[in-house]
Amino acid sequence: MGARKKAKPVTETEKEYFKRMGARLKFYRLLRGYTNYEAFANEFDFPRSTYGKYERGANITLLTLNRILKALEVEYDEFHSGLNSDSSD
Repeated sequence: MGARKKAKPVTETEKEYFKRMGARLKFYRLLRGYTNYEAFANEFDFPRSTYGKYERGANITLLTLNRILKALEVEYDEFHSGLNSDSSD
């Protein structure tokens, strides 16, 4: 077996995309009446500190994103349709 390839660093464009995703998560959390991210995370068994990082733009796996969207009762397409606009800021 060869050495593992080193992961490419995250680009500024990708960082901005994750920040927009985090803003969308926060938008839908607030829309659902959860004014505190910790209360939302606790209710749906997400690690509080990790969930907070997602709202601040941390990299998130597709599986985790799908679980969060299910808890928020948001369809994947609806969530992504607003990522290129500023409607959730």
